[in-house]
Amino acid sequence: MKTLLRLCLMLVMTPMLASTLTGCSKSEAAASPNGIEAAKVADMLHIVMAADRTTYVKKVVNRFIKEQKVQIKEPNSEAFVAMAASEEWENEHGSLPLPAQMFRMGAELAREKADGLFDYQLLSEWPINKQNAPRSDVEKEGLKFIRETKGEKPFYGEEEIAGKRYFTALYADKGVAAACVDCHNMHPDSPRDDFKLGDVMGGIVIRIPMD
Repeated sequence: MKTLLRLCLMLVMTPMLASTLTGCSKSEAAASPNGIEAAKVADMLHIVMAADRTTYVKKVVNRFIKEQKVQIKEPNSEAFVAMAASEEWENEHGSLPLPAQMFRMGAELAREKADGLFDYQLLSEWPINKQNAPRSDVEKEGLKFIRETKGEKPFYGEEEIAGKRYFTALYADKGVAAACVDCHNMHPDSPRDDFKLGDVMGGIVIRIPMD
């Protein structure tokens, strides 16, 4: 299976992918012979990532914490505590991983399995965890683009990292549930406290090697 996936990516990552597709929409990318296949691969990967992330936020975190306010019994006690999403979830009884932590754990596991075929992560212009701040020029430009366009279009670009060329795509990550928005607005380390449902809160960056 891995060999088949590698072959598919080799077929789409042709030498024609040489120009930067900065800020291209899907229709604009389709009109160009450069990079459309890589863009399609990135788009498909993003659909799966965004679906998993949205499902966890809405069906698990928001449901148990905001909608049903589920309480669980403390170990060796008659007391009950409300379920929560917490950065210290591993050490706190009844706590769920934060959506960003869940996404990062999935990305780390995928990175081990992908064997260099692709990489992805969650970034933000207003990160609570400073590790999630943009570093490269493409990341910064991409986050600005999806914020200004309210996430209506993905951002496609090309960059070189450690001597290796990558096709890089960024997609808007929006506040899809109250639990997510409230957590960012109330977190003491958050640079912003005015997020609303539907706001672009960050972006998912996907990289596919071109060499």
